[in-house]
Amino acid sequence: MCTPSQVKKTRRARPIPSIERRRRQGFTFVELMVVITIIVILVTMAIPIYQKSILRAKESVLKTNLTTMRQVIDNYTYDKEKAPQNLQDLVTDGYLRAIPIDPMTGSNNWQTVMEDASQSVNQAEPGIFDVKSTSDKTGTDGRAYSSY
Repeated sequence: MCTPSQVKKTRRARPIPSIERRRRQGFTFVELMVVITIIVILVTMAIPIYQKSILRAKESVLKTNLTTMRQVIDNYTYDKEKAPQNLQDLVTDGYLRAIPIDPMTGSNNWQTVMEDASQSVNQAEPGIFDVKSTSDKTGTDGRAYSSY
């Protein structure tokens, strides 16, 4: 038979079954579903913001590329006393390393605006006066990229 001191030892040594089971089971299905639902909601809120930031970055690159090419066209025109006949002339004569890529179309094809022969520096050879994007999309400010 058991003495009372042995009974107390057995009761103390045995953990409470509900706590032991809780530690072994981990999270319940409902708890996991709540956490996954919160994560999905946060991701669906973040994706449009991320996409808009990418679009703004592309617009910034487009504006920078256009400004650079316009300055290079002006420098070429002042130095050579005639406008370039095509964008490749700027690369050939060392004004650009390469023709920049239009971030909106993903190509290095640009819409060139030829200068008016009566207003050109060298009236015998009118050349490129301006450059624009060939994209037909509209920017975040409501203007077409081809009008930047």
